Parts: sequence; C-alpha cells; structure tokens
Amino acid sequence: MAYLLAIDQGTSSSRSIVFTPEGQMVAMAQQEFGQIYPQPGWVEHDAMEIWSSQLATVQAALTQAGLHAREITAIGITNQRETTVVWDRRTGRPIHNAIVWQDRRTEPLCVDLRARGLEPAVVEKTGLRIDAYFSATKLHWLLTHVPGARALAEQGHLAFGTIDSWLIYQLTRGERHVTDVSNASRTLLWNIRTRRWDTDLLAALDIPPSLMPEVLDSSADFGRTHADVLGAAVPIGGVAGDQQSALFGQACFKPGMAKNTYGTGCFMLMHTGSHLPVSENGLITTAAAQPAGAPQYAMEGSVFIGGAVVQWLRDGLHAIQASSEVQALAQSVPDAGGVVFVPAFTGLGAPYWDAQARGTLAGLTRGTSMAHIARAALESIAYQSTVLLESMNRDVQAHGGTAVSELRVDGGACVNDLLMQMQADLLGIPVLRPKVTETTALGAAYLAGLHVGVYANLDDLAAQWQIERRFLPTLARDQAAEKMAAWEHAVRQARAG
Repeated sequence: MAYLLAIDQGTSSSRSIVFTPEGQMVAMAQQEFGQIYPQPGWVEHDAMEIWSSQLATVQAALTQAGLHAREITAIGITNQRETTVVWDRRTGRPIHNAIVWQDRRTEPLCVDLRARGLEPAVVEKTGLRIDAYFSATKLHWLLTHVPGARALAEQGHLAFGTIDSWLIYQLTRGERHVTDVSNASRTLLWNIRTRRWDTDLLAALDIPPSLMPEVLDSSADFGRTHADVLGAAVPIGGVAGDQQSALFGQACFKPGMAKNTYGTGCFMLMHTGSHLPVSENGLITTAAAQPAGAPQYAMEGSVFIGGAVVQWLRDGLHAIQASSEVQALAQSVPDAGGVVFVPAFTGLGAPYWDAQARGTLAGLTRGTSMAHIARAALESIAYQSTVLLESMNRDVQAHGGTAVSELRVDGGACVNDLLMQMQADLLGIPVLRPKVTETTALGAAYLAGLHVGVYANLDDLAAQWQIERRFLPTLARDQAAEKMAAWEHAVRQARAG
C-alpha cells in the first residue's frame, strides 16, 4: 500500500500524520513547543526546537504505524505561515529566534512604509496590505537588529525562509532552499502577477535577493529527505501554507467554494480559480495551493484571535480548566445576556486592519456571570467569521458573481457543536463539517500524492470528501442582522479606545 506522510508544523505544536491514499489516518503524533514572549506584542519560536519537535513526531508517527521511512511514498509539508526564519547557510543554524506571524514589533516600520505611499503598490503587486502580520518587515527587522546580519546577508551567507523552507532545508541537509507559491505569496515580497520575487519591494525593504528561496508549484519536486535524517530518501512532493492546504484538503477546487479554519485564529478562504481578485472590502488576495499548471488564487480574511479566546478564558481568567469545557459552560445560559466580547488582544485583522484596537467586554451588568462571558467568547469567533464571509460576498457580487452557498469548516474548534450552530445561524447558510477534520495535513498529503502519481487528478480527491455533520441555520434573518449590528457597535467601541 502507498502511504503518505503529512508534516503539519503549527503555531503551538508540531504534528505528523500518516495517511492512506483514501485519506484515512493510520497514525498521528504531536508535540508542543515553547512560546517565547520577549516583551509585550513580541512572539518568537526557537527554530531548532521546531525542527527537533517535528522530527520527533515524524519518528513517533512512523513507529506508531509500524512503518519504515522507505515505505512512505511521499511527504507533504504544511506550516504556520508568515513566521520568519533566517539561518546561516554555512552552519544550517538560525541567527535569531523565528519571529512568529502574531508578532507586532514591526508595526512602526509598517506605519513608515504606509507614510511613504507604498501601500497601493504593495496591494497591486502582492494582493496583501502592509501589515506586521506578513514576513517582509520581520525579515527587515532581523537584518537590522541582529549584529552582523546585514553584512552576512550581503555576502550571500544567509538564507530566509518561512517554516516550510526551514524544514525542507533540514530534511535535505541543506540541499534544497525552496518554498511554494502559497507560502511565497504571504511574504509581502512575492509578486503574484509576475510570479517572481519583486525587486522593487526587496529594494524598498533593503533585503538582498540572495536570501530568497526558489519558488515552486505546491505539488512539485521539493527534493528528497537525506537518508541519514529518516533512514531513507523519501520524496517531498507537496508544500502549502496551512490555510491554503486546508482549502485543498477540503476539496475546494472550484471558484466560489469556501472554507473556514477555526484554530488559534480563524482563516476563511474562497477559491477564485485563475481569476486574481482585488478586494474592495478589506480582504486580501493570495495564491491558492497550486498543482502543476495554471496559477490558482483565493480571497482570504484572517481573524487574529479565534480559538485563542478560549485559551485566554482558560489561562488568563482561569474560568475553565480545559478548552473542551467551554461548550458546557456557554450552554449553561440561554444567551450571552447582552454581553459582546471583542477579543482584539493584538488588534483586529480583516476587514478592519486596526493594529491599535484592543479587547473589550461590552454590556456587562451585575447579572453577568462567567457563563455569559464564555458564551460571548464563542460568539465572538462566529461574529468575526461572519464579517469575513459578508465581505467576500460583497466583493463577489460586485463583479456579478454568486454569494457563497455553503461553508466547509475545519480546525480544532470546529468540533464545538454550539459554535458551529452559532455560525450557521449568523451566516444563514449550511455549515458543513467533514468526516476528516485534519484537512490541513490532508491537503499536504494530497499535494504530495498528486506529484508522485498516487492520484490521477483533482476529481479523485473531490470524490473522497465526505460530510460528518451539516449545521443548518435556525435563526431568523432579522434577528441575525440585529446581532451583527450589536457586534459592529462593540467593534467601534474597541477601535475608539
């Protein structure tokens, strides 16, 4: 039998999953790693710890499956996006901790770039906005603040990569410095129109082109693992950033199909096919995971604080001991009692793009309990995601397209039935949860399988997608509109502060 290994490197943990060609999980191993907070608004990872934790999970998954690496047909990699690593090509070691996508230290630089009038060109070339979320300003920070880094970069000794590039470099023992189009499109340096690193943007941020990896399709030859690393030279045939990988794993291959991932943040993507859309409603354009062939694009909206709000209830307020307890606590009251929670802990993402907004709890009374706050926290995830889909629909319909008719969901928080019902009620369309919710890892496995011929085409993959549960809206549309109006009022308060 052909087995596919998915390496799923996330923000808080590294995982490895062995799949059959039918998309069934054979084994899974997961290992958390440290989060580093040098000062408020800064978030870092130890890139060597990411590598060691990821390697440990690969070995554990293979052992659990009773397989040797030589029995793996191909490896697919999916990863937290935008997180930035710079390493010395001579030693293979990072020059500094990785700067994580959540990190906001480069906001002053973003303000300066906007003041220089660069935003229109950035939007036109990259499909993105100037924001500390993306990789370019993080890379600039490393070159500027790590002693000797800029000189080493100019001498060609340093390499930049998002986490996929870093893992491939380690897996191949430095033989390949590559990335895929989906990860490249998140750097703020990749021109999605010319499909090249943009020399003007590199120059604007004073980044030597020699740092940049080679960019390939998402289903391509990314090299082979060095035999000393896993015990065999296994082809790496698929790479995609986690959200594009989830879109692929959800079999959203056609224009108008959309998915939402409920993780630390929430990330909604709608496939737009070969059409490169430009949003007029605060969304961004990104490269979709791309099999060999014509470029594929997607419209995306990012919520910075999704499931992380439940972690805050657990770790910050100590309202619950485990994240899984939030549903029961929230269901102990019939509604949020007028409480609206805007979890703008690190500002607000799409469509607001307000780095200065801060979290607020509105509508508190003497009758407010922790259960009301817990319910409002879950509602905040659904509210933010609804705003994203409404923005997408406005963009699509402005160009004569059709509104999204259903939403496919995945990610850790999608197992919460209450949240999924809230989402369907606010959206007014069915919310579909698949039987295999590990769609991020599955997408990477699918991309690798396509490259080595395990699958003939996308139709093979689409036929495998199955629904586990369909959540249908039960709330009247006028009531949903009232709820959304209350949410937007609370957002205005969060932004005013």
